[in-house]
Amino acid sequence: MSVMWAATSPESGLFHPVERRSEVEDLSDCFNDLRSCGQGYLEVRSPNREFPVLILAFRDNHAVVHLMSDTERMFLLVGDGTVPSGAEVEVPIMDNLAVFTGGFVLDIDRAWELVHDFTQTRAGGPLGEWCTRPAEAGR
Repeated sequence: MSVMWAATSPESGLFHPVERRSEVEDLSDCFNDLRSCGQGYLEVRSPNREFPVLILAFRDNHAVVHLMSDTERMFLLVGDGTVPSGAEVEVPIMDNLAVFTGGFVLDIDRAWELVHDFTQTRAGGPLGEWCTRPAEAGR
C-alpha cells in the first residue's frame, strides 16, 4: 500500500518538506533511521486525498501525534499515560523543538503503531481520543 509522506532527513536532521510517494515499508525504514538518530518529525497522508494528514513528532521514547483534518483544523491525540500529565516533553516540530505536556505524550512504539494503523485505514478517528490542540499543550 502506498502513502505520501515528508520527514526529517536522517542525514541533516532537518525537515525535508518535499513529499514522496512510496510503499509503507519505505516510510517504516525512514522512521527506523530517525529513531536511531533519537528524534524525528513525519507527515503522512493518503496518495488520493490531501487530508487527513497524520503527524508524528518524537524524541527518544516520547512522541506526540497530531491530525490535520483540513487546512483550518488540527487535533492532538491524548497521551497514553507514559508521562505524568503535569510533566513537559520536547519533540521536534519541523525544525524546532516544541514543549508538550505529558497529557499529550505517547510511548514511541505505541505512536508508531498508530501511524501504521493510519496508513491502513486512512482515518484518524479509530486511533484514540482527539482534542482540538489547546495552546497549553505545545509551545
